[in-house]
Amino acid sequence: MCVTQEPRVVHVPSPRLCSERESSVSYQELRDLKEGNVLHIDVRERWEFDRDRKIPESVNIPLKELVEALQMNPADFKEQYNQKMPAKSDHVVFSCFAGTRSRQALSFAMSLCFSRVQHYAGGFEDWLKHE
Repeated sequence: MCVTQEPRVVHVPSPRLCSERESSVSYQELRDLKEGNVLHIDVRERWEFDRDRKIPESVNIPLKELVEALQMNPADFKEQYNQKMPAKSDHVVFSCFAGTRSRQALSFAMSLCFSRVQHYAGGFEDWLKHE
């Protein structure tokens, strides 16, 4: 069920909506997606994002801000994150350090009716191993 009225209430989607395999991307898949039209959101805390390097072309929206951010007015989203607000049908990939928070972000986005969302299960930790 999609939640559209209460920004703070998030229902975890049913596992049958999207299997783990379909919802996660590998390092190479993320690299390939970045050559196309995908929004990559890093949900690590700002201090982590600032302290460590980042995956190129990713925008930082900490997990604690994500539900509210994904329901913002598009102009406010653009001003806050310097990025076009994703439509519910846009391809969005979430990442974090090791995959736990990005999996939560995936659930949040699905509960808000985003239909083309995935997460990079290996996270920044895996990215560093390959770069």
